[in-house]
Amino acid sequence: QVQLVESGGGLVQPGGSLRLTCAASGRFFNIYAMGWYRQALGKQRELVATINSGGSTNYADSVKGRFTISRDNVKNTVYLQMSALKPEDTAEYYCNANVRVRIGGLVTDYWGEGTQVTVSS
Repeated sequence: QVQLVESGGGLVQPGGSLRLTCAASGRFFNIYAMGWYRQALGKQRELVATINSGGSTNYADSVKGRFTISRDNVKNTVYLQMSALKPEDTAEYYCNANVRVRIGGLVTDYWGEGTQVTVSS
C-alpha cells in the first residue's frame, strides 16, 4: 500500500556532503511524521532526524549542526542534507514514515529498504 524509496547514498570523503531523498508512494490518507534512521555494522538502528507534518524537527545530538531534515508535503518526500560528514556517519540509512492509510484507520510505521552511506578517504 505504501512504498518508501530512498536514494542519494554513496561514498564520500570526510568533510563532504550528501543529500538523501525518500519518496513515499501508494494509496494512503495522510503522512504524519517522517524521519531518517541509521544502522552501522554491529550496532542497533538509531534515530538521526525526524520532521512532523508541520515542519517541527528533532535531531540526534551526534548530527546537530551538520544534518538538516526537510520535507515536501505535496511530493510526499523527505530529505536529509548531510554536511561535514565523518567516518562515524557510515551506516545504512533508512527512511521512516507514520502513515494513516485510510480515514479512521490506524497510523502505521513504514520503512524504506535503506541506502548506504560510506564516509572514507
